[in-house]
Amino acid sequence: MNLLLAEVAQATQRLADAGVPSPRFDAEELAAFVHGVKRGELHHVKDADFDARYWEAVARREAREPLQHITGRAFFRYLELAVGPGVFVPRPETESVVGWAIDAVRAMDVVEPLIVDLCTGSGAIALALAQEVPRSRVHAVELSEQALDYARKNVEGSRVVLHHGDALTALPELDGQVDLVVSNPPYIPLTEWEYVAPEARDHDPELALFSGQDGLDTIRGIERTAHRLLRPGGVVVIEHADTQGGQVPWIFTEERGWADAADHPDLNTRPRFATARRATP
Repeated sequence: MNLLLAEVAQATQRLADAGVPSPRFDAEELAAFVHGVKRGELHHVKDADFDARYWEAVARREAREPLQHITGRAFFRYLELAVGPGVFVPRPETESVVGWAIDAVRAMDVVEPLIVDLCTGSGAIALALAQEVPRSRVHAVELSEQALDYARKNVEGSRVVLHHGDALTALPELDGQVDLVVSNPPYIPLTEWEYVAPEARDHDPELALFSGQDGLDTIRGIERTAHRLLRPGGVVVIEHADTQGGQVPWIFTEERGWADAADHPDLNTRPRFATARRATP
């Protein structure tokens, strides 16, 4: 075992003791980042090349600063995204939301599907859809200026069109034309603040986390926006907390002009996102 791997083993124990959920992965990812190699290449780093700044990075993660804030990058499906303070770090759970959305768009008989991503944050969902549905036209909306700065970096050179605005009033010029509306909105109840993981509670922007006493305020607003934007037969896909699976589909009722409202699990079989289709008049 070389010096770096020995240090990674010590770092793993320190991170585990601090309550970090994935201590081995994070210790290796930090080592790879500091030394400019891939995780699978750590054993190639010579002892003389060990960089003591590794322990600075470990100390930051030990204090529950998000791994992605330390490295400045987050991985989402096939993307590597710039992230940091002021923007929500995309989670693996959202990949299943995007997977369903991609399948739904591909199943539509539309040559160039029109897609809107509300509360885009880093641009992760919008970029994944633009990349994996090649002829799609994707618009992304974000209210936070800080988050928008990261999104601008991430979408540069892509087909995604960014808009600075409120998801509840966005893009009236597209009313009745959109094929898919997708969103990972804030959905944590204000009453749950103390139970949120430190990485999110202390580092993700509050605007991207909390939404009223029951967590559903923004989702209720997006229901109205989605109905306005979508063409008849268009589809909305919206992420929610795993404790809200029994509530969100009921927001998309037949009385409000929806059909086929349903809930779906993530890869851990927890309720993760709801979908509905705008009813045909």
